[in-house]
Amino acid sequence: KGNALLDLANKNVDANTNLSLAAKAYQDLIGVEKISGKVKYSTQAAASITDIKFKLINGAIADSKIEKHSDSAKKLYDAYLLDKKDTINLYYAASTYVNANEYDKALELYENLKNLNYSGLGTSYFAVNKLTSQEDFFATAAERDRMVKLGTHEKPRTEAIPSKRGEIYKNMALILVEKGKTDEAKKAISEARKANPEDTSLILTEANLYLETKDFEMYKKLIAEVLEKNPNDADLVFNLGVISANAKNVLEAEKYYKKVIEINAQYINAYINLSALKLENEKVIIDEMNKLGTSTKDMKRYDDLKKKREDLFKSAIPYLQKAVELDPKNSDVSKTLLGVYSALEMTAEYKALKAKIQ
Repeated sequence: KGNALLDLANKNVDANTNLSLAAKAYQDLIGVEKISGKVKYSTQAAASITDIKFKLINGAIADSKIEKHSDSAKKLYDAYLLDKKDTINLYYAASTYVNANEYDKALELYENLKNLNYSGLGTSYFAVNKLTSQEDFFATAAERDRMVKLGTHEKPRTEAIPSKRGEIYKNMALILVEKGKTDEAKKAISEARKANPEDTSLILTEANLYLETKDFEMYKKLIAEVLEKNPNDADLVFNLGVISANAKNVLEAEKYYKKVIEINAQYINAYINLSALKLENEKVIIDEMNKLGTSTKDMKRYDDLKKKREDLFKSAIPYLQKAVELDPKNSDVSKTLLGVYSALEMTAEYKALKAKIQ
């Protein structure tokens, strides 16, 4: 029965339904053979279930690319049900339901992740494929190192995968707040923190929630707690800058971004965000300039605003230049710097940068 259903799915005959039904048939077969003690088809059935799992995941990726998020989420959840040890698929299903605006389903899956105390912490292994010059992902260090030893890959690197708990509880909290259940949101994060006292991403999430609900005193208290735990964690300090910028607290955001650079002078996003802070008032200045008339008073105000705009551009230049230096291939940063050079009539600098990026 399982083979027949899988064959229909492979022929694109109601593929989603038949894949799920085939998997169920194979699972039932394995269950029956386990009870009977006579194992005849279980190995083949298990292999078919693995095949179906990867078909579902690949189908989910394809659906997401064409923004069929609901279908994608369903496939990811079905893939999780086939192999509950692979919890990452439950996490991706929940996130994809958020993209589909199906918040009730997302919340249900986030609750499952919470009950499993899922963190997603781990390690990724990479090496550059000599044939393609692209970086390939490896599930284990041993697998990657074997390929490097064989000579097919080079430049191995290891990357820590941070905890996803903060994001999970943040999304849960946002959904609950959206549904008018702010107290439930606070309770959910509070419970998560008790279960994971060392996970600073949860403190940040709780701080962000109090910021959303305009409880600034509690927000400041939690931020102080985060900094006390990890004063030199560049990622953490950067996130504090982002939270402050979102709260329109520009001076505080600037302080955090500059602190990031003190900790790690190569932290490109701190330079990019500092330049954005400097440039964000340009629209306000331009809008006021466009409203001015031709009276003596208005002309004087126009000149003052023009100088203010020029000073604003000049203040952003060092951060943009450093960002371009750190990542010359970042076209967005290069375009922003070109725009600043153009506005300030810095022709030589404009031509030099233009020549570099062409």
